[in-house]
Amino acid sequence: MAHRCTQPLELAAAPELDDDGRARRTGGLWTCVVHIITGEIGIGVLALTWSVAQLGWVGGPVAMVCFAFVMYISAFMMTHCYRSPDSEKRHRNYTFMDAVRTHLGKKRTWLCGLFQYLSFYGTATAYVITTATCLSAIEKANCYHVEGHDAPCGSQREHLYMLLFGVAQLVLSFIPNFHSMAWLSVVAAIMSCVYSSIGIGLGLAQVIENGTIKGSIAGVPMSTTMQKVWRVAQAIGDIAFAFPYTTFLLEIQDTLKSPPPEGETMRKGNVIAVLVTTFFYLCVSCFGYAAFGNAAPGNLLTGFGFYEPYWLIDFANACIVLHLLGGYQMFSQQIFSFADRCLAARFPSSAFVNSFYTVTVPGLAISYKLNLQRVCFRTAYVASTTGLAMLFPYFNEVLGVFGAITFWPLAIYLPVEMYCVQKNVLPWSRKWVALQAFSVVCLAVGAFALVGSVEGVVQKRLG
Repeated sequence: MAHRCTQPLELAAAPELDDDGRARRTGGLWTCVVHIITGEIGIGVLALTWSVAQLGWVGGPVAMVCFAFVMYISAFMMTHCYRSPDSEKRHRNYTFMDAVRTHLGKKRTWLCGLFQYLSFYGTATAYVITTATCLSAIEKANCYHVEGHDAPCGSQREHLYMLLFGVAQLVLSFIPNFHSMAWLSVVAAIMSCVYSSIGIGLGLAQVIENGTIKGSIAGVPMSTTMQKVWRVAQAIGDIAFAFPYTTFLLEIQDTLKSPPPEGETMRKGNVIAVLVTTFFYLCVSCFGYAAFGNAAPGNLLTGFGFYEPYWLIDFANACIVLHLLGGYQMFSQQIFSFADRCLAARFPSSAFVNSFYTVTVPGLAISYKLNLQRVCFRTAYVASTTGLAMLFPYFNEVLGVFGAITFWPLAIYLPVEMYCVQKNVLPWSRKWVALQAFSVVCLAVGAFALVGSVEGVVQKRLG
């Protein structure tokens, strides 16, 4: 008589699970590198040519290499904080805030949340500004192509473009949850690589056409020393906006399989990703500066150093807009989710906060579950980012402000403190003193960039 198997088919076909009960992670070194690069390269790359122009041929590349080194050190420390109380076993910290909560306690978790969500909000505001300048650039590129490069082509519709972008984001803001937006993040990643590569190609082509390398050792001359100091500070703020990726590093590390240990794979990935990103940033910024010298535009693809081929300028700016449509939601949905959780916990019996109403779209067989709290909060959020962008439509200065505000607390202070706790670094030991000195120097750099960037915003607003 044949042996009869009594094991249920469901059990036999059960998916493999990791030690935390979640589906087995499958990520490796190269998926890690790709995630870091696509997550880090964004609109900040467009301001790097202007930053190098303010700092000059020596200061610009040196500043970017220094920021790359600082980011590597920060990421190195963060990779040790994925598992607690040690880097080999036990509790996993799935997000940046989870790691802060585990290592540093509740108070500094609130500090982390404040700066992290401020970073998301500031990035969303910068995306509104950038979208308007890109749509205006498309309009001007077509005008220059038809009327000639000396034609008085200009766009007076930037505020209209901001409002249209705000309306589009209001619609996208009612995507039910972050997990349903995977396609948006993929499109955003592809678009950022495309328009950055176009920037490199156009800069190189312009250098070849010029037959000379423009620029100077000291960068753009200013009428007074203080004006030069403020410009240098703004440039550093823009570079600070472009580099940090520690806020989403642990989410990437949480996708990696083990063995080998996730931290080991992540540290290798950090080295490769930082080298590739720094090389890419140097190409964009240095080719742009070599092409335009001290006349380098604030935004490489919208400042009209380039006129032809006009269709390529249009395509690059269209790629930026597509990236920003998805990128705005990638950051904002995290704020929406946080607000939903907090309000639901604070008002558990409120129908306004917790009840959903089914709404049918007229003429279409589509129904949507509407929540009044989400309608009000998300509408107010999109309106505030759009309104702030319309009030301060200054690309380089706004990037500098938000880059400087979040650089030290998120990329330096919290990683240093968590690393000291994780590795039991004793106060006043040689290692502790070195890490605290590193933190203090970065605090001074961030404060300098913040003051200069705020001064730039004020001057633009009053000027």
